[in-house]
Amino acid sequence: MEEYARILNYAIPGFILLIAIEHGASYWMKVKINRLFDVISSLSSGITNVIKDILGLSIVIISYDWMVTHFALTVIESSVWLYVICFIGLDFAGYWSHRFSHTINIFWNRHIIHHSSEEFNMACALRQSVSEIFAVFTILFLPMALFGIPTKVLGVVAPLHLFAQFWYHTRLIGKMGWLEYIIVTPSHHRVHHAINPRYMDKNYGQIFIIWDKLFGTFQPELTDDAPVYGITRAAQTWNPWVINYQHLWLLIGDAWHTKSIWDKIRIWFMPTGWRPADVIDDYPVSSIKDPSTQIKYNTEGSTLFNVWTIMQLIITLGLMMFMFTNIGTLSPIQNILYGCMIFASVFAYTSLMDGSMWAIPAEVVKAIIAGFLLYQWNFQWYNLDTILYNGTMWVVSYMVVSWMLTFYFLYFDRPFASKLVWEELAK
Repeated sequence: MEEYARILNYAIPGFILLIAIEHGASYWMKVKINRLFDVISSLSSGITNVIKDILGLSIVIISYDWMVTHFALTVIESSVWLYVICFIGLDFAGYWSHRFSHTINIFWNRHIIHHSSEEFNMACALRQSVSEIFAVFTILFLPMALFGIPTKVLGVVAPLHLFAQFWYHTRLIGKMGWLEYIIVTPSHHRVHHAINPRYMDKNYGQIFIIWDKLFGTFQPELTDDAPVYGITRAAQTWNPWVINYQHLWLLIGDAWHTKSIWDKIRIWFMPTGWRPADVIDDYPVSSIKDPSTQIKYNTEGSTLFNVWTIMQLIITLGLMMFMFTNIGTLSPIQNILYGCMIFASVFAYTSLMDGSMWAIPAEVVKAIIAGFLLYQWNFQWYNLDTILYNGTMWVVSYMVVSWMLTFYFLYFDRPFASKLVWEELAK
């Protein structure tokens, strides 16, 4: 946990730098790829995901270490090939877990956040799940366990494999010649994120595109069918917490409302999007039928609101990285409380971006947790004062100002909804 936190403290600034470079390139190329609130929502989703991972807030059904101990048939001698085989095995497992997440109702809930952005840019790559409570796809690592690949090798390769999936989330790179036949490229992944009928449920590969070609899920990007991004049941919110659980809430509602006992059971394992026949008419759910007429979710705020929202993101990132720096010296309960404070902060300011009153109770929760942590640390924000002059005062001031400005914006300068038609933005 501590090692991964240290890695993230280096990786996160790198990701943000690449997003900034992409934005600069898009400005120079005169291609609009970013919207302020969409980017903030994406980065905020990434914040919630990495904190969940660092805190270990998931239940592993079958651990990889257990499989290696019980099922290893051989042991590969330590060499570069050990890491190569691990990387290929991880990518093979990733293809299938990705495919299952798209094609089985209950598993779509753990992946929907990644596709929820109606833009396609490097920021959307950071939209990752917090709703994956049970890690069920570890079983797909069985082939690696049979080869006896040590857990510590997987621990080294897995972050590299994950980070290597970041770069191809961009519209600014065209087709890449012979590489299109080997690896997942931006063109391949644009297809994967599109809601165009011919592009749906294609190109599940994470690093190597060969798996899609082997298992019949490959689709090239076509010049006469420009990708339209998002999900067919549009999220209609900037709040990553709401997006993470929208699909699950729909499944729970359908399972409750259907009169068929069989449908109550099978709805969880049916193809993604399947609903019982007796709830479709009584409980309709809007969806995009024609991507070319897509209306993107959009809210706009005043200049002051936009500046404050950017500051909220920066401060939250700073508080998170401070947590990662000190995670080994904080008690488990303090780490969990600190993480929950950041969760509440993200919920609060992304709700505010929606103009939602839910921002107020979220601010209350954030303030209560922060106050309790201050009490635990004898009214010093841990060792922040040794790093930043009057650091505790700055944290307390931020909590107070955040509370006051939340009320101000909701009652006097609330963001307003506006519509953006895809065809207009595509020009």
